Amino acid sequence: KFGADLSFCCFLRFDDMKEGDVVRHDGKRSDGYLEHIFKYAAKELFGMEVKEITYKALKNKDFQEVTLEKDGETVLRFAAAYGFRNIQNMVLKMKKGKFLYHFVEVLACPGGCLNGKGQAQTEDGKPDKALLNQMEEVYAAIPVRLPETNVHVQKMYQDWLEGMDSKKVQETLHTTYSAVNQTASSLDIKW
Repeated sequence: KFGADLSFCCFLRFDDMKEGDVVRHDGKRSDGYLEHIFKYAAKELFGMEVKEITYKALKNKDFQEVTLEKDGETVLRFAAAYGFRNIQNMVLKMKKGKFLYHFVEVLACPGGCLNGKGQAQTEDGKPDKALLNQMEEVYAAIPVRLPETNVHVQKMYQDWLEGMDSKKVQETLHTTYSAVNQTASSLDIKW
């Protein structure tokens, strides 16, 4: 909807990196791309500088909403949907045309990546909350570097994509969406 390459990823050469070169995106945890994209969209589309993001929990703590208002009107509406139940509910609402978000950050693990099943657990198979808090603290201590200021991203735009506003950027990173015609098939998945 934004017509911008907000979700572009950078490929780094790890042989050139030193310990001090490790950086993270905006957000409090490893799943905080929503925060960076929200702040970037607010600035680029509406000229508004957003310093802090306030999440509003909707049906549960793993389905949250972030909005931006300008002149009393909601101009951006983002959501974070974590866990399969929330993802299923989101897909159902989309099918019914009742899902009014400009961007949704979707993660399979309830609580986000740091809380995922691949992480350390207690003896009874539950997430280790002390370890989770420690991981979040370590992650938060890593310096933030915005992707648009990353020299590797800038070099990729210049060398591979022929500049920020090139035709190649439009063809490679931008997309449009249209409704898909439903076909009856035994392979259709019913959510």
